[in-house]
Amino acid sequence: MSLLIHDRTISAALIEQRRASGLDRYDEVWDGVYVMSPSADINHQDLAGELTATLKLVIDWRGLGRTLPGANVSDRRKDWTHNYRIPDVLIFLNENSAENCGAFWLGGPDLAIEITSPDEHTLEKLGFYAKVRTSELLVIDRDPVRLSLYRRLCDPQSQEARMELVAQTSRSGISRIASIALGIDFEWSEDQKILRLLQSNQTIREITISA
Repeated sequence: MSLLIHDRTISAALIEQRRASGLDRYDEVWDGVYVMSPSADINHQDLAGELTATLKLVIDWRGLGRTLPGANVSDRRKDWTHNYRIPDVLIFLNENSAENCGAFWLGGPDLAIEITSPDEHTLEKLGFYAKVRTSELLVIDRDPVRLSLYRRLCDPQSQEARMELVAQTSRSGISRIASIALGIDFEWSEDQKILRLLQSNQTIREITISA
């Protein structure tokens, strides 16, 4: 169920309560509209932590870039809090032109990972991710588990960019999808309930996913 509040006094008080309690960690602002994200459960946090730690070993420790466990991403320098998103995991490679502005990144990562929660409208962020030049977006649904990889493509005629679905796992078909940006494969084993991260066909890490 969604709630739309037009009373500024009530909305300001509610936002302040969330900030005071720490519940606003993953709240976002979509073109001036404050979006209260569902609180991530323990399994959600475990998965985000495992992915962050693994990718730090592969990317950061090799000096290839920077992996972050959630960060503000905006499309503007001035008044950036008017429009920003917070993926669960972000990877910025050294060649990425996005700027670290301290409180936020101006521009998108090479790979953003979104782990979905019930009632969350993750796919409504696709336009934003394309706008800030996010190379790839990996969406992980947990119940049932499904991996969806979106890649930024630009129409050669209109020059309009979009995030297009390029690979998606299914119970009866594809179980492995490849991130071109990172050179890493993500493979879901339905029988074992394990997400494998692979590089050059070598397993980097196995992560158990619980709904």
